[in-house]
Amino acid sequence: MTDSTTHYTRPDVAAFLAFLNAQEGPKMEEMPPAGAREMMRVMGQLADVPRGEIAKVEDRMIPGPDGDIPIRLYDNRPDREAGPVMVFYHGGGWVIGDLETHDPYCAEAARILDMPVIAVDYRLAPEHPFPAAPIDCEAATRWVADNIACTGLVLSGDSAGGNLTIVTALALRDEPAAKPVIAIHPIYPAVTTHNDWQSYRDFGEGHLLTEGSMTWFGNHYAADPADRRAAPIDFPADGLPPTLLITASLDPLRDQGRAYAAKLIEAGVPTTYREAKGTIHGYICLAQGIPSAKDDIRGALTVLKAIVAEATGAA
Repeated sequence: MTDSTTHYTRPDVAAFLAFLNAQEGPKMEEMPPAGAREMMRVMGQLADVPRGEIAKVEDRMIPGPDGDIPIRLYDNRPDREAGPVMVFYHGGGWVIGDLETHDPYCAEAARILDMPVIAVDYRLAPEHPFPAAPIDCEAATRWVADNIACTGLVLSGDSAGGNLTIVTALALRDEPAAKPVIAIHPIYPAVTTHNDWQSYRDFGEGHLLTEGSMTWFGNHYAADPADRRAAPIDFPADGLPPTLLITASLDPLRDQGRAYAAKLIEAGVPTTYREAKGTIHGYICLAQGIPSAKDDIRGALTVLKAIVAEATGAA
């Protein structure tokens, strides 16, 4: 493959990156976590679409292992009979991101999938370093299985939330919850702490997620590289549910996502792999700044809907 093929950038992505890289001021990794969190919220307000119409959005607090965990429930058809529900874990390097930063995406997922979506506001580092985030996500997912009328769980998340999707699925594989996990949808997931990947070298600068910010996230999160929750790629994947794994072709995390998809296939997990060509890490929250992201989101969720339908039909 020629360099121009592997590094193809969509016109709207190129325009967005030109705008982003021209901004003056401190970089995320030069800010304290509180400032970086506000920066992500502001970028979402500028670069993402509005939430749009949805019949029900409800904020709740649920019990967690170390205090209450905020969740947000989306449902465009609240009078439905019990069926699958999605549990969603937001991205942001385990340090930034919250219910607001991924609010438009979660509403769109609820509409396209025609199922309730429950977003989990897990504890963030450095105030709550590793493994607080996966502990909260597992606890919240078990709570959903016990307390929300449903027939099965679909787990999903982006970036750090893609990691939390996989490690929560592994935890529930080994010790099942009250309802089965019928599918998972990790979106450009982080599956290892090491950075020896060609995509890190190719896209570690100028493509939104930078080498500097990844180091900053990693230092705050302080994960144990030998722990399955930090590096699921080093542990068996056998027995995971049907998986739709997505990468972005201009993402430093691309190659580890590709490698994990290959691991799933080798383990006999029913796996669908899609790569969003010519776009960057974080695109599910950039649907206004990168209009083509709307097609990526709709395309992936349409495939996930079919995977869930097949899984529930088989069940």
